[in-house]
Amino acid sequence: MKEKVVPRKRKITGARVGRWLWSIVRGVIVVGICFTILQPLIMKFCVSFMGERDLYDASVKYVPKNFTLNNFKLALSGMEYFTTLIRTMLLAAAVSFVQLVSCLLTAYGFARFRFPFKKLLFACVIFTLVVPPQVIMLPLFMRYRFFDVFGIIEASTGSTVNLLDTYWPFFIQAFTTMGIRNGLYIYMLRQFFKGMPKELEEAAYVDGCGKLRTFAQIMVPSATSMMVTVFLFGFVWQWTDSFYTSLYLNKTKVMSTALSSLAVNVYSQYEGFGGTMSFISPGFVSMINNTGTVLTIIPLIILYIFCQKSFVEGIERSGIVG
Repeated sequence: MKEKVVPRKRKITGARVGRWLWSIVRGVIVVGICFTILQPLIMKFCVSFMGERDLYDASVKYVPKNFTLNNFKLALSGMEYFTTLIRTMLLAAAVSFVQLVSCLLTAYGFARFRFPFKKLLFACVIFTLVVPPQVIMLPLFMRYRFFDVFGIIEASTGSTVNLLDTYWPFFIQAFTTMGIRNGLYIYMLRQFFKGMPKELEEAAYVDGCGKLRTFAQIMVPSATSMMVTVFLFGFVWQWTDSFYTSLYLNKTKVMSTALSSLAVNVYSQYEGFGGTMSFISPGFVSMINNTGTVLTIIPLIILYIFCQKSFVEGIERSGIVG
């Protein structure tokens, strides 16, 4: 007969109780931080399904009493959503790709080559993150309103070129690494290239590769995760940008400009949905703007879900954290 094995009862010690309490405290802190971050998004999502009466009802917080989808119908029409979505997606993707290529070349130069005033120039790159874009708003507007290259265009045609209401200002800034947050992208890529072993390049040089071929065939494929991260950063910032888009685009709608004028557009079209309004109430503006915000960020959430792994890996290897 086999003897029955009686499991030992674990003694509850002070150390074990301390670990339990610390786990509870950490859980509460994590939940609190997550709620603080997600609460504005959750609130906007809830408001988008509310009727206007719910906004003035003190008993309504998150769950609407007058559930409605009419807000989405109004927002979709006021933003010309699907047309604006495609236009914004193409613009953000193209600009982000150009930024990625130009920042890759610049960052690799700072990471691997020696040249005069290297540290000073890199300090200027970081300084671009400090200077608010509002400081250079007027020079940027005048530059692209009367665009010229060393006076060549005016000398050959007799006048400058107006690039406003076109996409050229975005591509010119991206190509010259002066786009939105390009200093941050250069820093991230530089830190990544500095962390790569030099033996990779030396082996390529021994095999007869030049500097450009080594960069294209050895360094770039190794930086895939970081490139995805930089592309996503550029895409999201271009998608949500309201400063440059409102400065350069007056007639063409993208997501940020469509969202800023959403309430007025919906008000002008309201009679087409069977309603009448004598004025734009604050509750109506809040309700429609929250709905438009939800529609704007949904594509970004979907994009992050598919690219989450590469994004997190790129952030870990960028040198920004840790």
